[in-house]
Amino acid sequence: MPARGVDYSHVLTGEELLARFTALDAFLTMHQALWKPRPFTHLALPWEISYPELSAWLRGRSLENAESAHNQPADLVDAPEPFATLAALSLELSAVGELPTHALEAAGHRLNVDVPGRKLQQIEAFAGCLSFSSTPQHWLDWCSGKGHLGRRLLSRGQQLTCVEYDPALVASGQALSQRHHLHALHVEQDVLTAEAAALLSAKHTPVALHACGDLHVRLMQLASAAGCRQLALAPCCYNRISLTQYQALSSAGAESVLQLSREDLALPMSETVTAGARIRRQRDTSMARRLAFDSLQRKVRGVDEYLPTPSLPSAWLEKPFADYCRDLGALKELSTIGEQNWLALETAGWQRLAEVRNLELLRGLFRRPLELWLNLDRALFLAEQGYDVRLGTFCDAHLTPRNFLLVAERV
Repeated sequence: MPARGVDYSHVLTGEELLARFTALDAFLTMHQALWKPRPFTHLALPWEISYPELSAWLRGRSLENAESAHNQPADLVDAPEPFATLAALSLELSAVGELPTHALEAAGHRLNVDVPGRKLQQIEAFAGCLSFSSTPQHWLDWCSGKGHLGRRLLSRGQQLTCVEYDPALVASGQALSQRHHLHALHVEQDVLTAEAAALLSAKHTPVALHACGDLHVRLMQLASAAGCRQLALAPCCYNRISLTQYQALSSAGAESVLQLSREDLALPMSETVTAGARIRRQRDTSMARRLAFDSLQRKVRGVDEYLPTPSLPSAWLEKPFADYCRDLGALKELSTIGEQNWLALETAGWQRLAEVRNLELLRGLFRRPLELWLNLDRALFLAEQGYDVRLGTFCDAHLTPRNFLLVAERV
């Protein structure tokens, strides 16, 4: 647990990386019974027996209340204990400062025109935080898409290689680089294959903006093995891994007793930038219907446990609710559902959605601590490979909640 009065809100380097990891590991391990069970799949959560007042308070709130508190659950100062105590610890342990920035050369309209607005802002913020003791000579944009990040970083006298799996994105990226008369090579490559190792050498400075799960882990492993002196990455989608359980990267991570499933690793990704009203309504309707169907399937099967259902096209939401349930039941090969009080069932689904969203607020207190724990595991791995590592944020969370940036350099 953190020492009171210590300022935690700065960029993490050196011995601070292990100290913060150790504190977060204790916090997450001690309280895992509060954040591992998902309200969406449980009618009642084990912790509700221990904290009945908090349970009743959360379950009594509206869906609108939950929506307004979703991204900042620690602001719920009126919640019964242990919510406020956990919120304070969460804020303290997950506080990390912004990386220092420097002015960039103006990109010019020619590079901005093809980049979506929010992505462009993320690229500008990422690039503005890259500071190395020696100027990179050859950028390597990992999982580059069309190579927008690499082109933004490229300066006179430098080279650029963009590595991407999707052949259509490779072709589009190459065409863009040629149109802008830039010295860039776009390579089609599955980075998870053995052949990918040949793409990296000590001359490269690899960068990755929101490469998912195994993809950014693969970059760290290959870059350190190839002797790259510098690299920078902003991780994303920690749950997109081939293994069913998280495999820690650092020695400290390997010594932790915390066991993380893919479902656990998805917790940081539940924080989202606010979507438009139509998207939110569609999302809510889908979840309310799934929760209503969950109640129905428990009764039909006579088994009081969650039944996973497949992702469904948005067109399913246009079906009458009764048809939706019957068709989903057929997909899951349930015995005949029979006639139901469909209106009452659908209404109960919306009520349960409000309860689920509010119960999720307790899990939300552990969202940022877990994400920082995962980033520190990566930082400590790089430190073990001989890098000096800086871990901080590169932009505000409203631009992207995935705003941690690791900058590593062998000096």
